Amino acid sequence: MQRRSFLKRAGLGAVATGAAVSTPAFAQDMPSVSWRLSSGFPSALDLRIGTGESFCKFVSEATGGKFNIRHFPEGEIVSAADLMEAVSTKKVECGHVSSRAYYAKNPIFCFDAAVPFGLNARQMNAWMSEGGGLRLTRELFKPEKIINFPLGNTGAQMGGWYNKEIKRPGDLKDLKMRVGGLAGEVLARLGVVPQQADMAKLAEAFEKEGLQAVAGAGAYDDDKLGLNKVAKYYYAPGWWAGGEQLSLYINDEAWNALPKNYQAVVDAAAQAAHAASTARYDARNPGTLAQLAANGAQIRAFPRSVMDVAFEATQQVYQDLGAKDPKFKAMHDSYMGFRDSEMPWFRLTESAYGQYLGVALSGRI
Repeated sequence: MQRRSFLKRAGLGAVATGAAVSTPAFAQDMPSVSWRLSSGFPSALDLRIGTGESFCKFVSEATGGKFNIRHFPEGEIVSAADLMEAVSTKKVECGHVSSRAYYAKNPIFCFDAAVPFGLNARQMNAWMSEGGGLRLTRELFKPEKIINFPLGNTGAQMGGWYNKEIKRPGDLKDLKMRVGGLAGEVLARLGVVPQQADMAKLAEAFEKEGLQAVAGAGAYDDDKLGLNKVAKYYYAPGWWAGGEQLSLYINDEAWNALPKNYQAVVDAAAQAAHAASTARYDARNPGTLAQLAANGAQIRAFPRSVMDVAFEATQQVYQDLGAKDPKFKAMHDSYMGFRDSEMPWFRLTESAYGQYLGVALSGRI
């Protein structure tokens, strides 16, 4: 069903329009094209990897094998840190990554992925497609010679793993935590000491280097990375990622060289893989969280006092960054303006419905 719908949207099905379709002309518009896609994710994050692989598969199948995009693991051609530059310079035609990876280059890139107290997955989709977000982020990437497409969303994330309970804001003071980007900037203002640590050597960092916490992502990804083995207190919510959007980067020269029907295929394939990604996370996170709890993880919710000081610190970070960069402020105002316009509806319907069911079913599941 999904594939039939995808093929129809790609414009490759036979459509009865009353006009004859010239098979030779159609065939001439189906050249053989080969691209390379470099992933920005470690192999352990199989749902993120799988989203990129699904996109490549859809493109190939929709073009009868004429347009092939080969998927390469992170680091095989280029590292995640260098992926934007690799696409920009056409070292590879395209890449799959979270734009949060380029916070150091420019904090504004984070709006293409996730920012503290920002949009959830559904709201992000709405902002990108209906609220001007895609237009604004395309303008952002234009100097990098990149055309961006949404390609996956993790949904709301967890708030990380800690070796002690966080009961009050003071418990964050001097906490050594592996965290970066805008989240690290906010947490630093609350007394956290952001750390850089190799994800593959976290156990050693906790044992020998005094690391006390790691931001992580969501239950399924964190389990794949083995984060439950380094700390036992698992907090929610991940207020710095209400829904992390992943992105497809395409070199603009490579994009412009594609026939229009191939561009339509890429657009439709990205949309199909994007939607499937969130569905897979929604299907797997609940069971994984239950399994983590059964294996000893202590699930906790951040106290309201911690959430409040984090929210206030976030507003100050945004104000400071906006004062330095008018482009940051413009992106922020569009993004957060859309968030604020969405919240009355979500509070009245989506949130209220979920909260009621959570209470009503609490004694039954």
